[in-house]
Amino acid sequence: MSVVWCDGEWVDPGLVGPAWTDRGWLHGLGLFETMLAIDGRVAFGEAHWRRLGAGCARLGWICPAAWEGEMAETAGELLERNGLARGKARVRAAISGGSGSLADLAAGTDRRFWMTASALGEAPGGLVVGLSRWRRNEMGPLSGLKCASYAENLVALDEARRSGFGETLFFNTSGHLCEAATANVFLVRDGILRTPSLDSGCLPGVARCVVLELAKRAGIPCAEGRIPGSNLESAEEIFLTSATRGPVSVARCDTRDLPSTAVADRLRELWWQAAVASAGGKIPKI
Repeated sequence: MSVVWCDGEWVDPGLVGPAWTDRGWLHGLGLFETMLAIDGRVAFGEAHWRRLGAGCARLGWICPAAWEGEMAETAGELLERNGLARGKARVRAAISGGSGSLADLAAGTDRRFWMTASALGEAPGGLVVGLSRWRRNEMGPLSGLKCASYAENLVALDEARRSGFGETLFFNTSGHLCEAATANVFLVRDGILRTPSLDSGCLPGVARCVVLELAKRAGIPCAEGRIPGSNLESAEEIFLTSATRGPVSVARCDTRDLPSTAVADRLRELWWQAAVASAGGKIPKI
């Protein structure tokens, strides 16, 4: 039986749920993080918690706990209790807004803070990615926030999958490349690794940040900036990054095949080494 950590207690997930007046449940007023665990320990946990804290600050909330010590140990116990202390797993942390006025973002006294853990399968060998007909609003109040208001992503992803794609890419209202529904996007063009800058409206992904740092250390020229859609047509490589998968090559973007994966393969190797080191363990045999 799986177990969930919620507000300091270990509970049956069937017995946990938000209050009917919780604005996280009613309006998507909440935050979440999805993290990779390797052999019972979370990789890049501090970076995820910094982003969670930054999200709380934007909403005027106080992050309910520190990662170092308290929540890192809780995550480890959560994985152990769920039989996930070996191999790779997904850990999710979430905070709801609780009850309160629609005119006030203050967290209610009944707000919930919880973590779950589940098994994680292998990343796909190559993604087939489409182009979304919807635009990201880079000027919106939720831009760059890892927010529980996630339905926009799910609707776009569902349409993509019904059209035969595994993911979808968003442009923003200025017509520049932004991100995928569940990942950040990179491309290699003219020998330079490029990714949309944060002012595009994209999420400040933890894996995105790690990959940029690893590329710089490896001597791979890289740049953050505004990327017009036409760059997808001339890119030598495209790959996506997420916290649980790291870099994953795009095999086809819309109707264009992309056979080259050299940079993505190199960065995936470096990312995996960094993830293992961050989790403080040895490379698991899976």
